[in-house]
Amino acid sequence: MTPAPPRLVAEGLTLRYDARTVATDLSVVVPDDRFTVVLGPNACGKSTLLRALSGLLAPAAGRVLLDGAPLSSLPAKERARRMALLPQTMSAPEGITVRELVHRGRFAHQRVLRRHSASDRDAVAAALEETHVADLAERRLDELSGGQRQRVWIAMTLAQDTPLVLLDEPTTFLDLPHQIEVLNVLHRLVARGRTVVAVLHDLNLAARYADHVVAMRSGAVVAEGPPSATITEPLLRSVFDLEATVLPDPLTGAPMVVPADSRD
Repeated sequence: MTPAPPRLVAEGLTLRYDARTVATDLSVVVPDDRFTVVLGPNACGKSTLLRALSGLLAPAAGRVLLDGAPLSSLPAKERARRMALLPQTMSAPEGITVRELVHRGRFAHQRVLRRHSASDRDAVAAALEETHVADLAERRLDELSGGQRQRVWIAMTLAQDTPLVLLDEPTTFLDLPHQIEVLNVLHRLVARGRTVVAVLHDLNLAARYADHVVAMRSGAVVAEGPPSATITEPLLRSVFDLEATVLPDPLTGAPMVVPADSRD
C-alpha cells in the first residue's frame, strides 16, 4: 500500500510583502502527528512561513499542499475545518466574554442559521478546561491580563478542533509556568493524533518539547530534524550568532543551551 502523503507541504515558495521579498524557493514538509517548532532570529521569515502554510499569505511562486491538494483550491471554510491558526496578534469586539470568544472557534463546523450545537458546547468546554480558563468563561476579555487573554485565544484555536494546529509565538505574554502549561497542552494534542506547528523563541523549551525543528535564517531553511540533530553549537553560531555550550538536559536528555558569558 502506498503511504499517504504528508498533510502539509510547502514547495518552492517565494513569499513577498508588496515589493519586498522575504523568502525564495522555500520548501518545508511538516511531519504528521508531530510537534514541529520553527526557530530563528527576528525577521528571518518564521511568521511569514506560518502565514503561507495557513493560506493567509498567497505565495508569489510555488504552492502549499494540504492533504495533497493545493491550499488555494480549497474554500476558506473547508481549510478552517482542517487547519487552525493562531497569529501573533488578534482582535475581538469590545465587551465580548471569554465563552463567546471561544465559541467563535466553532464557526467552520456550524451550518447557516444553526448555532451552538451540543458538539459545539462540548468542544468549547473542553478547550476552556484544557487551557485552564474555565473559571474565566463569563468574564469579559478586556478585563483579563495579557497572559490570561493569550490562553483564551489558544482555547479558541483548540475549540476549532482541527487535525492541524498552527501557532505563532503562542507563549507570548506568559510567565514561565504558563509557558510550560501551554506547551504541555500542545504536547497532549500531538499525543492524541494532531499535528502542531509553532513558532517559538525559547531554545530550551523548543528542544524539550519539539519532535521536529525547522531552523530558519534570512528567509531560508538552514536545518531540519529532531532537536538532537539541529540544536547544536555550530547551528547556534550560524543561525543566531550565538556562542553557547549545548549540554544534555538533566531531566529529559534533550539539548540544553547555555550561552557563553560575554560580560567581560
